[in-house]
Amino acid sequence: MTRTETAVSFTGAVKTFGPVRAVDGIDLDIAQGETVALLGRNGAGKSTTIALLLGLDEPDAGTVRLFGAPPERAVRAGRVGAMLQEARAVPRVTVRELVSFVAGRYPQPLRVAQALELAGIADLADRRVDRLSGGQSQRVRFAVALAGNPALVVLDEPTAALDVEARRAFWAAMRRYARRGHTVLFSTHYLEEADAHADRILVVDRGRIVADGTGEELRRATGGSLVAFDLAGRGTSDLALLPGVRSVEVRGDRALLRTDDSDATVIALAELGAIRRLEVVPASLDDAFLALTSSESEAV
Repeated sequence: MTRTETAVSFTGAVKTFGPVRAVDGIDLDIAQGETVALLGRNGAGKSTTIALLLGLDEPDAGTVRLFGAPPERAVRAGRVGAMLQEARAVPRVTVRELVSFVAGRYPQPLRVAQALELAGIADLADRRVDRLSGGQSQRVRFAVALAGNPALVVLDEPTAALDVEARRAFWAAMRRYARRGHTVLFSTHYLEEADAHADRILVVDRGRIVADGTGEELRRATGGSLVAFDLAGRGTSDLALLPGVRSVEVRGDRALLRTDDSDATVIALAELGAIRRLEVVPASLDDAFLALTSSESEAV
């Protein structure tokens, strides 16, 4: 397996629901072996994109391919595993029994012990699934997604509602899987998770990919630094004209300038007069995300 081979390919994919274009002409390639995060606000089109990728829905226009074939063929061949948001515990079965049952449905599954070890739940093998904590249940669902030994695993909001310790344990399990050379695509609302665990981040807004790169590349693309200071009653009309400034935001009596050249911006500010409570900080991924996405969404 090489990283130059394509695991996921969208070409001009469109999906509409009535007047809403939930996926609006997405073009995307993910190489085998990549770990990719999908970011977007609620309603941005993430879930619809994942449904198209897994063959749960079909595009109205364009194509979606997994390993060069339609998604349903890759799923049937056991090349894809998924961990979706909605799931209920199976009553009266143990973790080992559940993972064994799922593994038996695939042509070349992982050994059950190996799936449990990768998911970090070998010590839970004989526990009943319906008696586990939320974090433990999430890792069981991850083991189920891995049971068929898929080349690609898709995780839809995998750490939603988990506490910090459970989230840390889950991502440790995901990294064990990814280090084996497999492809991971996960959606998340936690920007720090995307920054810490993804090789590449895709930002989706209103059904389109509005950014594609590493966390550092996204921060640079949306303005490398934030310059903040008290307005103290002064106007803001000239701030956008300062050197380096890409955008201006006012929060109460504070002005926040997103700038490509913080030194030039501060020097120009000083020439305009006294600056109160000046702060210069690198832009965070949260800042980049807010800059890339608008306040209103039309996608679902």
